[in-house]
Amino acid sequence: MQKFVAYYRTSTSRQSLSFDAQRSAVNAYIGCNELLAAFTEIETGKNNDRPELKKAIALARKTKSTLIIAKLDRLSRNLAFIANLLDGDIDFVCADMPTANKMVLQMMAVVAEFEAKQISERTIAALKSAKERGKELGNRTNLKEAQELGNLANIKLADQYAAKVMPAIKDIAKNDSGSLHRVAATLNLRGIPTRRNGSWTGSLVRKVIRRSGFDTLQMLAHAG
Repeated sequence: MQKFVAYYRTSTSRQSLSFDAQRSAVNAYIGCNELLAAFTEIETGKNNDRPELKKAIALARKTKSTLIIAKLDRLSRNLAFIANLLDGDIDFVCADMPTANKMVLQMMAVVAEFEAKQISERTIAALKSAKERGKELGNRTNLKEAQELGNLANIKLADQYAAKVMPAIKDIAKNDSGSLHRVAATLNLRGIPTRRNGSWTGSLVRKVIRRSGFDTLQMLAHAG
């Protein structure tokens, strides 16, 4: 019988709903195996202090248990969470993405750090440029301009991430170019996350290949 230690995170605004959903996912995954303990972090996503996660990792290491997390997609966007897991030297599993491993987390950490750095640099540059043009900062009159700059930054980040995953999509398409959904399933099996660290769908694959200049999988598969 496999032993597990569960870790949940909830925000104060949606504590009950979030916790119940996470607990149900964990219990469904564990089944008849043993759950030694559960640790719940009640905090916002911006908080980098994770004392309950550290306790969960310590117990999992001591008892040689597997740390189980209900949902990776939200938690993995926090660099502190990723760092704690990678430094924990324990086995872990995500109920919503069982194929995820330390290599996947490392990829997510790189993407999260890259996005945070790019957004920060573009925000600073945009504010500096606006100030040099005589724009008054810190008021609602600049809201539209700030939103437009943010949208442009997101588009560029999406383009850059599409370029990163296109080699994997092209490799899959060469062997199976008949179904976007099968390509998405293969990406998920390989543990390759979407830009927002979620699971692939056929529509997301279509967006990536079109962002890269291809109308169909068949065109991509036969591209040089």
